[in-house]
Amino acid sequence: MLRSTTSRSAAVVRQGTAALRVLLLLTVLLGVAYPGAVWAVGQVGLRDQAEGSLVRVDGRVVGSSLLGQRWTGAQWFHSRPSASDHAGDTSGGSNLPASSPDLQADVAQRRAALGGAATPDLLTASGSGLDPHITPEAADGQVTRVATARGLPRTQVAALVRQQTQHPTLGFLGQPRVNVLQLNLALARVAARG
Repeated sequence: MLRSTTSRSAAVVRQGTAALRVLLLLTVLLGVAYPGAVWAVGQVGLRDQAEGSLVRVDGRVVGSSLLGQRWTGAQWFHSRPSASDHAGDTSGGSNLPASSPDLQADVAQRRAALGGAATPDLLTASGSGLDPHITPEAADGQVTRVATARGLPRTQVAALVRQQTQHPTLGFLGQPRVNVLQLNLALARVAARG
């Protein structure tokens, strides 16, 4: 009986030691080496993306090409609405169903404010609330308002929308889209020259 107990104790110690070695090995590999390698690749080959795809104007950060922003005033193209008010530290939609009186009131208010530019993506928030893009149709619907507010020819503002339209990746992944921050920065450059 004593030999059996000693043998079992030795087996438990061996298994415990083996488990501890595996735990330490995996901690070093997956907790230190792998994250370190990913960080190094990001810093060497993908520095812009690793730092958040920040957009700078005259050396000053004005936003990220990956996060939507709230634009107000008739002189700017407006982004999609956001349930989180475009706060970069939180993400999510309102989770209101289409039948919700609150959502219907929000959509009606947005439709009235936008007038002719009332495309679906300007009336409803994205699932994340942080979408930086609108459809080319939503941008086109805002051209007249922006051109009038800026005193620019409508054709010039429409040409900016076409220039800033991003096409599907590899020609088939995703939809045509316009990054609102990039479009508004291009608009500001044209207006400054103007």
